[in-house]
Amino acid sequence: VQLQASGGGLVQAGGSLRLSCAASGRTFYSYDVGWFRQAPGKEREFVAAINWNGGSTDVVDSVKGRFFISRDNAKNTVYLQMNSLKPEDTANYYCAAGSHILMIKSGDIDFWGKGTLVTVSS
Repeated sequence: VQLQASGGGLVQAGGSLRLSCAASGRTFYSYDVGWFRQAPGKEREFVAAINWNGGSTDVVDSVKGRFFISRDNAKNTVYLQMNSLKPEDTANYYCAAGSHILMIKSGDIDFWGKGTLVTVSS
């Protein structure tokens, strides 16, 4: 499975962006998928994850109520809708696939995608 994140850009605080994680590979639908981010000078952190059929999600507390993860297996794509963006959300955002949400949260990843940069201006 190969993953490619897109949709990043420059947005003012309070604005919205939708990131996409497009996958190649016939078995993508069987993987749970997560989003991580890494801000300059900081460690990579978990943001959100969704299970294989979209029936279960998990979101880090700092973005709860603002970020929403979803997936469309027919399009081999996972989305991260980001609303009410704050300057502290500025980071490179990466998508990743793994066997289970819990494994993804612990950093046990099968496939990583390249990041997409999100910059939130104040």
